[in-house]
Amino acid sequence: MRAFGMYNYLHLDSWYQDNVYYIDQFGRVMNLSVTLDTALQKPREVFRLPTDLTAYDNRLCASIYFSSSTWVTISDGTGRLYLIKSGKRGNSASEKWEIVFNEELGSPFIIVHSVSFVKSDKHSVSVLLLRVEKDELDTKGSGFHITLEWVTFVEMNKADEHRYEIYKRRILQGKSVPHYASVEPSGDGLMIISYKPFKFVQEKEEILEENDDKKTTNEKKDPLYYWQQTEDDLTITVHIPQDITKDDIKVHFSPDDICVTLKDQPALMEGKLYSSVDHESCTWIIKENKSLEIFLIKKNEGPRWPELIVGDKKGEFIMDSSQCAEISESLMHLTSEVMNPDPEKENPPCNAQELEECDAFLEDGASLCRFDGNTLKVTHVINLGSNQYLFSVVADPKEMPCFCLRHDVDALLWQPHSDQPQNMWEHIATFNALGYVQASKQDKKFMACAPDYSYAALCECLRRIFIYRQPTPLSTVLYNRKEGRQVGQVAKQLVATLEASDPILGFQATNERLFVLTTKTLFLIKVNAGN
Repeated sequence: MRAFGMYNYLHLDSWYQDNVYYIDQFGRVMNLSVTLDTALQKPREVFRLPTDLTAYDNRLCASIYFSSSTWVTISDGTGRLYLIKSGKRGNSASEKWEIVFNEELGSPFIIVHSVSFVKSDKHSVSVLLLRVEKDELDTKGSGFHITLEWVTFVEMNKADEHRYEIYKRRILQGKSVPHYASVEPSGDGLMIISYKPFKFVQEKEEILEENDDKKTTNEKKDPLYYWQQTEDDLTITVHIPQDITKDDIKVHFSPDDICVTLKDQPALMEGKLYSSVDHESCTWIIKENKSLEIFLIKKNEGPRWPELIVGDKKGEFIMDSSQCAEISESLMHLTSEVMNPDPEKENPPCNAQELEECDAFLEDGASLCRFDGNTLKVTHVINLGSNQYLFSVVADPKEMPCFCLRHDVDALLWQPHSDQPQNMWEHIATFNALGYVQASKQDKKFMACAPDYSYAALCECLRRIFIYRQPTPLSTVLYNRKEGRQVGQVAKQLVATLEASDPILGFQATNERLFVLTTKTLFLIKVNAGN
């Protein structure tokens, strides 16, 4: 339901002003471009999908994404992807939609995002495809998982014909539909906001081999060693076989590494330590119960180590009860079960009694992850906590889409900059009180805002549309009697009611207009007068 039932059937072409598209039930791609409100044209057909869509029973909705000012990607909902060179759109002289790639890519999907870029002098297009698939291994959960397939096409120049072929196919899997997923403009990485984490999976053959290995080993191995720590030292305990003597044990200490071997066997523990140690003061002994104890002295006293050897999962950390009490006490000031015991305090504790019913949302704690395209590893993780995801919008088509998050009662718009590691997410706009207002709209279906942030809008499933303008200075004097001060700015809220009772299927905002698509009609609402 989340992935396909709430699908926005109206697509905004951000490369050209006031240009929207939709794909009708016959597979025709229809475009409406507005130049003058007084001279509205009928939607015109720019392309027709070659597939007979009526012949398929279980297809998904057709989807479209504008990768650049001259490139388009389309899915017909049956599992087929089209890469299309469109020429400059909205200009009948240079516009000609021609297919350069058309292939079946497995089970049905929708296109979430796509981007066009040039790498090593070759034109490439990356597309993100979303599927919901049956998960044979999931016996306890829903029995399904979400896959995001990241496909990259590259241009092949063969004897005067420009053909495009698949260069890479990578698959991520997760257990919830991503709120936001987008490829970086350079094609080097991926950003995903989701409630449950996504991770890359290997190709099917590799997974099969791995499963065979797993069957032969036990479900859960016992840890090879246990470790404890205080503020200034660490103790490692390793259980050793009965026949091992002191001469069979080799322990090598260095400031940043440790290596422990028994007889001629492979290293029992080996790798880079989480932080530096004073290697000359480190020692080891054999206890009566045939266990090896290793003592490491921390170079920097104080900070706790989250792991002993970087990336090593063979050991288990044991925390003693006094440390547990100490940690819970240090976190005590962040929460409170008492009704705000000291309201005058500078940082009052958050308590749940202040929230209203509509503020609670099920998927608490989504996270924002950035994946590196080459290593397929996560490079950044930000836990969004209670900063609920609201919607995404393209402010600048050359950049990644922005996403809007709830911060307390407001809604803040964030622009990702994948090329600026120090400022990867920039706060670019605020919609005052929108976080609070949208929570009370139980029937809301779509949210959007103007690319110039002049207003935000949301629509319900039927008829009603709410528009929230940014505050503007007043031409007349207005006093707030309660506080006895003059009000300088007022933000207006508008409500529009459509003259139709058909369900709303699509919703897009431009700087001047709102486009609303129902099953039978495309409505235009003029929100801002032009210059």
